[in-house]
Amino acid sequence: MATFQLPKNSKVSVGKTYPAEAGAKDVRSFKIYRWDPDTGENPRYDTYEVDLDKCGPMVLDALIKIKNEVDQTLTFRRSCREGICGSCSMNIDGLNTLACLKPIEDVKGDVKINPLPHMPVVKDLVPDLSQLYAQLRSIEPWLKADTPPPPDSERLQSKEERAKLDGLWECILCFCCSTACPSYWWNGDRYLGPAVLLQAYRWIADSRDEHTGERLDQLQDPFRLYRCHTIMNCARTCPKGLNPAAAIGQIKLDLVDREG
Repeated sequence: MATFQLPKNSKVSVGKTYPAEAGAKDVRSFKIYRWDPDTGENPRYDTYEVDLDKCGPMVLDALIKIKNEVDQTLTFRRSCREGICGSCSMNIDGLNTLACLKPIEDVKGDVKINPLPHMPVVKDLVPDLSQLYAQLRSIEPWLKADTPPPPDSERLQSKEERAKLDGLWECILCFCCSTACPSYWWNGDRYLGPAVLLQAYRWIADSRDEHTGERLDQLQDPFRLYRCHTIMNCARTCPKGLNPAAAIGQIKLDLVDREG
């Protein structure tokens, strides 16, 4: 399983400890990665002791409590709090996941929180996802059809055609899978990675899309597609229970069928 790894030559020091309020009985320590580009200082781990009797059950609840009540400088992304937007993806207890879906009680001992691994860090728990979004744009993740839509109805699918999209449309682009993929760590500038390739297959599999051949042609590349070595970190870490490796395998099969 992928765990958080620091950039080369970086050293993380022990930072401040923020004790829980007096009288707290159910206390857990949250060791959180901190780095501010404006200070020029090495990253550090600050420790925040949180009274769980006054905190919600999820790791995101603890982060919000820390930011609101203890340290307003703590920086992280979050939005829906329901596992829908993917904003609060981070590495918790060595696993890429969503803070809003990770119960505190599932972590034994101190809760160690890092940004998604192997990505540039903007600040604290916020990774720079610019490369991933650029790669997503490159596969044109929208319906492409030359035939005009019916004048008085939607573009229809059969139940069987619609079922082919299950396990694909649920992706929320949290990028937990891509940042857990060793092949993406090594070749991220050229390999599209599991999240983007799952999105690519979502449109290849859509019966309403009329540019399947063009989409497959764009993926027929030694690096864009074929750097997947089926390590399966992507499926193990996906907080939505999806299997990007299966989608990647199906793209490969479609390419073989097309050539055959």
